[in-house]
Amino acid sequence: MTHDDSTPAPTLTVRLFAGAAAEYGADAATVQGGSVREALADLLRSAAPDAARVIDRSSILVNAVACTDRDQELHDGDRLDVLPPFAGG
Repeated sequence: MTHDDSTPAPTLTVRLFAGAAAEYGADAATVQGGSVREALADLLRSAAPDAARVIDRSSILVNAVACTDRDQELHDGDRLDVLPPFAGG
């Protein structure tokens, strides 16, 4: 689903962990987007190229639930967590 331009996009909190936070330079950001794809695009607008590469490879959680559908609809107050790939176990 894409955002309808007649209404403001939802405002969301993004929390970044480990290498994603290190590359982005912060462990949280506020973004806007009507879908996971739009919210991540908003986040990446202010990201350095190295941060964008890490974020693109990361797992995304929406309100603490794993999300593989980048077109999942989002609402005001939703939270995205960006979890980069981890080595080891």
